[in-house]
This record gives sequence, C-alpha cells and structure tokens, in this order.
Amino acid sequence: MSDEKIFDEMWGRDEQLRDPYANFQSWFDGEDPARLRAKQREADDLFRLTGITFNVYGRQEAEERLIPFDIVPRVIAQREWQKLSRGIEQRVRAINAFLNDIYGRQEIIKAGRLPQEMIAKNAAFLPQMIGVHPPGGVYTHIVGIDLVRTDDNEFYVLEDNARTPSGVSYMLENRETMLHMFPELFAKNNVLPVSTYPADLRRSLAACAPPACDGPPTVAVLTPGIYNSAYFEHSFLADQMGAELVEGHDLRVVDGRVAMRTTRGYQPIDVLYRRVDDDFLDPLNFNPDSQLGVPGIMDVYRAGGITIANAPGSGIADDKAIYSYMPEIVEFYTGERPLLQNVPTWRCSDKESLQYVLDNLADLVVKEVHGSGGYGMLIGPTASKKEIAEFRKKLEARPGNYIAQPTLSLSTVPIFTNKGLSPRHVDLRPFVLVSPEGINITPGGLTRVALKKGSLVVNSSQGGGTKDTWVLED
Repeated sequence: MSDEKIFDEMWGRDEQLRDPYANFQSWFDGEDPARLRAKQREADDLFRLTGITFNVYGRQEAEERLIPFDIVPRVIAQREWQKLSRGIEQRVRAINAFLNDIYGRQEIIKAGRLPQEMIAKNAAFLPQMIGVHPPGGVYTHIVGIDLVRTDDNEFYVLEDNARTPSGVSYMLENRETMLHMFPELFAKNNVLPVSTYPADLRRSLAACAPPACDGPPTVAVLTPGIYNSAYFEHSFLADQMGAELVEGHDLRVVDGRVAMRTTRGYQPIDVLYRRVDDDFLDPLNFNPDSQLGVPGIMDVYRAGGITIANAPGSGIADDKAIYSYMPEIVEFYTGERPLLQNVPTWRCSDKESLQYVLDNLADLVVKEVHGSGGYGMLIGPTASKKEIAEFRKKLEARPGNYIAQPTLSLSTVPIFTNKGLSPRHVDLRPFVLVSPEGINITPGGLTRVALKKGSLVVNSSQGGGTKDTWVLED
C-alpha cells in the first residue's frame, strides 16, 4: 500500500490544508512545542487519575492498561457529518427492521434475498427470541457503526456493532479532557457538544419501558463485574445516567418482575441496559454455568415484564457474514439504495471465495465471523510468511468461521509526537440511540487511532489509542 493512495484528513491529497483544520492549524502554529508536550503528559496523568483503563485478555491474567490519548483532535465538517448521519440512520433503521423480521415472518428469506443457512447455522441467532416483540419494537437501543474513510467523500462501514457496543465513555472523557486543557481552542472552533449523551441515553432507554412499567421507569446497568475489560465504562455510564449499577447476584425474579436488592428490599427494574453477552444472561435459558446473569430473566422478558437493551439475539445483525448482505438488507427494508458503502467481502464458507482468499492471503484482511477487539484476525500485507502459513491452516480447517476483505487505504489524521505532527491511520465509531421516539446520533463519536507508524490496527487491545472527534457547526 503506497503513501500516494492514502487520504490525509488534514492536508488532503494535494497537501493543501483542508478547511475543517484551518483554525486548528492557526492555533498550533502559535503554540510552544514544549507546552504541548507538557499538555500531552498532563492528559496521560488525567486519564490515569480518572481510572480510564481497559483489560487486555489472552495472557494468564488480564492486564490493565491505560488507554493512550492523543491531544490532536480529529475535525469533521458539518456537511460531511450530515452526509454520514443520513447513511447511519438508514442503516440502523434497516438493522432494526431486519431483526424484527428475522425473529418474525422472515420475509427476507422467503423473498430469496438472504439464504436460510445464514440464519439456521448461525450461533448468534437465538431461537428463544422467535415471536418475541421487544417494547416499542426496538431491538438495538444502542448501536456503534464502525466507519473508515478512504477519500474526501468516500466512507465505508467496516462493521456494525449491535450487541453491546463499547467506547462511548472514552468519547465523553476525551472531550472533557480537551475542554479542560485547551479551552482557548474551543473558543476558536464551533464544536458540536457530546456531553448530552448520558441524558439522551437515559431518556431513550426510558422511552422503551415495558408494558409492566406503571410509573417513572427504573433503569439499571448490568455489568459482569470489575474484571470485565469495559467495567470503567459500565460504572461511568451508570453514574452519569443516575442509574443503578448491578451484577447478576444483585437481581432476582420476584412476582414476575426482575428486581434489584436495595436497603428497602427488592425493587422492580423496568429497563436493564445489559453489558453481559447473550450466553451468560440467563442460566435457565442459555449457559447453565453462568454466574453473571439472572435465572428466569428471559421468561420475564417474553412476558413483557422488563426491557433488555440491547435485545437478546441482536448479535445476528452484526455477524460479519451477515454484514456481507447488508446492502441487500438495507434495500429490502428501506426501498432505497444504501447511502453508506460496505467493504467488499468474501464469505469463506463459499468454496470459490475460499479459494480466492487462500490464493491471496498476503493481500487481504481475514476476520473471524464472531470476532471483536482485533483478536483472531490476519492483516496479510503486514503479516510474516509464518503467520500467513499458520492462518492458512485455521482457514482450511474452519472456513465458515471467517470472512475476508481487501486492505483499504485508511485515511490518516495527525497525532502529536516529540517531532511535531505525524499522520496515523484512524477509524470512527459514532454512537446511535434508538427508541420509539426516533434515532439520535451523537455528533462525532470515538476516533480510534493506530499509534504505530504504518499500522492499520486501531484497537486499544492491540496498541491503538483514541482522539477527541470534533464535528464543526457551520
């Protein structure tokens, strides 16, 4: 991948400063590099004091790490954001309609637009959800759409996160940190706020209260506990929303409702924002060994006694094999052509596609169908011959477990280094709230950045960092 193909969001392709960055560049030129280096250290200290960390798995014990933060904002013009927002909203509406259909009449399968085996043989499909109608008809209350940019007006959806998307706390803390350190920079730029997200989330969840709710909805956040990689976010969001943070052992079914333990006895919960995977949600209906969920919660849910956000079984919509059908899904449920493009995708379960992928491993990105966090993937252009050979064996043994995509020339945004500004590859995860009242997209989202020069891996678990994302108000 040559540098000539890479689009830089600050300097464009012709090395002329792009308009969204004009005020930033003017400010940066007048700054003392030593002061900025001190500010970068201050930001790291703030993150450490606040406890903004995540756990890395795959070793004997989970390792807690500080999430690297870069002080150079990513700046998006409002016209660009408006275009993105229309595409995101269209896609989220289609995802919700797809889930409603796939657990109902399955019209998309009857119409021949999606093969039956994509559902029947999919581990993310929950038969227990067939015929269940979530309160307000909402399956995906919180969605994170991962986007990459390849040119001035060219964005691609890399993947859809419809189960339990994480990272919104980092979006909020990134903005808080920047406001604290560089108030003068915000005075020079009309940046749309993100601080209303917790209140918007609470309001959106409350609007999805179940039929059994007979007063102001009680909202709680279900966490697997302090050892989960995203525990900081669970506690942060509960605190910001004014909601209860609960674990499975705090809850039980009482008189047909899910209730939490309080000093006044067990009190019913109306909306449970769960950060526990489907398989661990209810040991009576799913994994019987789970200590993280609530025995019988699915029975209460099916009876309309509680709202679970996101709905169980939503993961079928962000399965990476289903992703390859998203253009057809969008068109089937909206009657419109997709406004946001998919990355071309080969399903390795198909023999011809598998052969193509095996023949071109060195040029492709290969991902596990149910993978996340950057784990279990191969980036062909940066992999060694040994890594490619080992991955080839995995692929041949379980082809249906993988999809492959071309290596995109992800756009770059500058980061601050000891030598000044230096370009690094980025992606973007905007956060979307869905309720019967409508769809709310927070302006900006979480920008993840590959801190190593030339690296395309932006996941924090794989050495990436984050940035504040600015959407400018015209």
